[in-house]
Parts: sequence; structure tokens; C-alpha cells
Amino acid sequence: MLHIALYQPEIPPNTGNIMRLAANTGCQLHLIEPLGFSLDDKLLRRAGLDYRDQATVTRHADWEAFSVWRNGRRLWALSTKASHHYAQARFAEDDVLLFGPESRGLPEALFMNRDDVLPLRLPMLPGSRSLNLSNAVTATVYEAWRQLGFVGGI
Repeated sequence: MLHIALYQPEIPPNTGNIMRLAANTGCQLHLIEPLGFSLDDKLLRRAGLDYRDQATVTRHADWEAFSVWRNGRRLWALSTKASHHYAQARFAEDDVLLFGPESRGLPEALFMNRDDVLPLRLPMLPGSRSLNLSNAVTATVYEAWRQLGFVGGI
């Protein structure tokens, strides 16, 4: 199973869409607090539809708690500041795909110049700033799942 980790997500509909994605792809979703919303938010519920209850979601009190849970799992950090793009990665079962908050992205200290984190980017046209978080997660999850042979899918 792949893991999707959202570091301090801010926008409820994005997280709801990602919950729905996790439920439909067999990924486990990890929410690293603080969150910019309540999990009872109506926009989160609307975006997640009835899939919200089917998704496996784990909340982590902070980065340190998430790091303890990670316990050596391979971590791919998605950022516009990374030099390698996601299609160059060779994903494996139990990998963690880490995404930052919508307004500011991942703090560089979490992924740059670290031996235990593999930074990746999604290609964009020059002058583009960023993609919507749920779209970026979807593109990355489907590439990783494709590489794993869509295990468990129909």
C-alpha cells in the first residue's frame, strides 16, 4: 500500500478530494497537524462524499510524531524546488508521498539536503507557480500505482 502524507493542509475540499482518492486507490492518508480546518468541516465532507468513511486516515500531532510512525519508510517529498520529476522515480510498495500546504508548500528543511528524503517535482511550463494540491497528489499517486501494476485495482 502507498501512503499519502499531507503536511499541515489548509483547504478542506482539497483534503476531501484526497480522501476520496485514497479510498479509491487503496492508499492510506496521513494528516500531519496542525490542520487548517476541522475534520468535521462541511466542505471536507462534501468533497469526500461517502468515500470519507472508506478512506484509512491517520492523524499525526506534528512532524515528529509522523517521523516516528514513518520508521524508515521511503519518503518522496513533492516540491516545485526539486530537480527530479516524478516519472523518474521508481516507486515501491509502502512508499510515502509527502505534500505541503497549499499556500506555501513544504518547508525546505523537511526535504532538501537530507539523505532520508527523496525530493520530486511535477513538470510545469516555465512561469507556472504551482498545481492544485489534490491534482498534484492524484498525478503522483497514479504514477506510483501504475509502476506497482495497479495492485488491488480492477
